[in-house]
Amino acid sequence: MTKTVIKLENISKKYGSFLALDNINLEVQNGEVVGLIGPNGAGKTTTLKLIAKLLRPNSGKILLRNIQGELQDINKNSKELVQTGFFIDIPQFYNATPYRLLKLFAKIKHYPKEKINQRIDELLTTFNLIDWKDKKVKTFSKGMLQKLGFIQAVIHDPEILFLDEPQTGLDPNARIDIRNYIRFLKQQGKTIFVASHLLYEISEVCDKVALINQGSIINFDTIDNLEKNLKSIELNFEVLNPIPAEMLGSLIKRLTQNLEPYLDKELDPSISKIPIKYKPQENSFTIFYNGVKKARGDILNILFNDFKSDFTIISFSKPKTSSLERIYSQIISDDNKKKIKINLVRE
Repeated sequence: MTKTVIKLENISKKYGSFLALDNINLEVQNGEVVGLIGPNGAGKTTTLKLIAKLLRPNSGKILLRNIQGELQDINKNSKELVQTGFFIDIPQFYNATPYRLLKLFAKIKHYPKEKINQRIDELLTTFNLIDWKDKKVKTFSKGMLQKLGFIQAVIHDPEILFLDEPQTGLDPNARIDIRNYIRFLKQQGKTIFVASHLLYEISEVCDKVALINQGSIINFDTIDNLEKNLKSIELNFEVLNPIPAEMLGSLIKRLTQNLEPYLDKELDPSISKIPIKYKPQENSFTIFYNGVKKARGDILNILFNDFKSDFTIISFSKPKTSSLERIYSQIISDDNKKKIKINLVRE
């Protein structure tokens, strides 16, 4: 049985003369949660619509795993593929009740009839829609429709799940519910492919990230591996009490001296002009360091031992979201510059 469950081979898609996707290649392994991120118009939704067979590519193959464990071209034969679930941005429903809609979706996807009602109630309860089970969806808010769209994507317990901006329009609690359910599916060994512009959500749930720009996949790896290409990497630590303004200058000077072997010697001034910064509104420090894994432990020891009389540390972390934001910004910027140079040479 192949470990690869999704494979895109040289996929291109045009809308008239506009090239939306340009020769995309991508492989997703069984049990991975992969995030697809990129600017608006980069090709995220087009990619998912092609996999969902809402669109057909102009060239290339889309392969999914079948029940025999082999890869199969979805546009040549869609029979015997493993169960998939799709959530495409801004779901639309007939004006029926969630119960009737979800029962229909479950039947279409051949979910066991005797388990459908229980499955509907479990999911509606999980996403706080059980009290709306028998109300028409025309009365639903955008956030409620988003949650219902997510539920219909998972109602039949698919092996592979494709999500397009699943947390758009949701309040913070609903985002947490979606995030936690994705983690739950990940623990079950499901394969999940999620497109989103919410980098925090991507960093919290995804094993790997594919960056797409102007219709091309420009990088695909784990966040940790992508981070190695960053010009600067940061650590954050929060302290219990605010640092008095009159003590801050001397404290940062001492921190800089004691941590000097681990600080970023080539810090990009567009990111920060100094290697250690204090954020008074958050009672936290940011350290731009050399990115070496062992250095994090050494820095933490120095902070605890040499500065225990200056502050009490209540959290210490290498923020995923901040790293992903800068990975995204740096790689997209470098790719745009590269393409500009190529176009200039051609002209």
